[in-house]
Amino acid sequence: MEHCIKQNNAINIYQEYFEEEEVVEESEEQPSAKTINVFRDPNEIKRTATCLSWHPDGSCKLAVAYSSLGFQNISPDMSYDSYIWDIESPNKPEMTLKPVSLLVCLEYNPKDSHILVGGSYNGQIAYWDTRKGSQPVEMSTIEHSHRDPVYKVIWLQSKTGTDTFSASTDGQVLWWDIRKMSEPTERLVLDPNKKGNLDNALGAISLEFETTMPTKFMVGTEQGLVVSCNRKAKTPAEKIVCTYSGHHGPIYALQRNPFFPKNFLTVADWTARIWSEDIKESSIMWTKYHMAYLSDGCWSPVRPSVFFTVKMDGTLDVWDFLFKQNDPTLSLKVCDEALYSLRVQDNGRFLACGSQLGTATLLEISPGLCTLQRNEKALATAMFERETKREKILEARHREMRLKERGLCSVRHGGSDDLIVDHVWMKYNYMG
Repeated sequence: MEHCIKQNNAINIYQEYFEEEEVVEESEEQPSAKTINVFRDPNEIKRTATCLSWHPDGSCKLAVAYSSLGFQNISPDMSYDSYIWDIESPNKPEMTLKPVSLLVCLEYNPKDSHILVGGSYNGQIAYWDTRKGSQPVEMSTIEHSHRDPVYKVIWLQSKTGTDTFSASTDGQVLWWDIRKMSEPTERLVLDPNKKGNLDNALGAISLEFETTMPTKFMVGTEQGLVVSCNRKAKTPAEKIVCTYSGHHGPIYALQRNPFFPKNFLTVADWTARIWSEDIKESSIMWTKYHMAYLSDGCWSPVRPSVFFTVKMDGTLDVWDFLFKQNDPTLSLKVCDEALYSLRVQDNGRFLACGSQLGTATLLEISPGLCTLQRNEKALATAMFERETKREKILEARHREMRLKERGLCSVRHGGSDDLIVDHVWMKYNYMG
């Protein structure tokens, strides 16, 4: 007996001898996703699943906001209800939320999972406590609310856990404390001229707030611009820091990379683009132009090189830019109608897609797409740095060309054409 005990102490009986072989096996696994469950709008008149929010404690609950985004499509018989679903019970919602107007967005409070805040079609903000029933606990007053639908609402990182802010196509970003909803605590007008004129304001569709940068936030607009803002600036003019331009239509999704906050993703028109905060002129990477319009997107919370997009043709695309840049790693037809919303759970394994007819589809993605790969952070860093450097070189060369062009124009009329041709050749030769 003593001999056996000594033998057991001498070796690690749990040692893995074939770790490397397992990693090789995983990398050869084909990327895939399977449908786990489908949650349908229980009402006769179907509404679009415009926003999804996962329960913050990793629980099996999904909150879905249902709305009709076409003004003339709202009928008097249409239900205003939104629902919280248990992902294992697709037949009946676990709880009903009863707003006074259709909910366009809905968010769980990361500090208190009983509380949700929602932005309505009529511009009001409301919050629910699931312990207190289906009716909102408190709502913003009409006269101090947004004048257009509230497209995005985000919880702020604060000591009380009661602070939130909202964005709307009325051109305003409003801050709220849910303990006192009578009026906003702060207001910003998205006037690019920095004069605070609501008539010139850009309509806000998406918001980005990173808790590690508490004074910074970004707004995606209807006009295809991303507006970078500083909340703690002293004057309203200084609050709008800069803009990034590169899309032809409304920016439906805007999110910083969870591992590299200086790089952010935008989804609009027919492309998804990755940007560096340092470069205003152009994105550093972008997908090809798709045939179908893109409606939402987000980063993987567990893999820095993976992001997801959904399209109007009902397709979900999974992109891994370390694997390939020109095409998605996985493209999956989720349903026959347009997909409008997308949300990934914090473990990166489950994701939900919301459709035009109010169907929320729950998918589980293969382990390779939600497991951090060896050296992935280092490789992603190198790629971001390389692409940023390339854009900086092109930007500097472009400036130089413009200056030369101005000088030559005064000497001879036709000189600028040669320079433009030279620049196009140089840019594509460098990229290709």
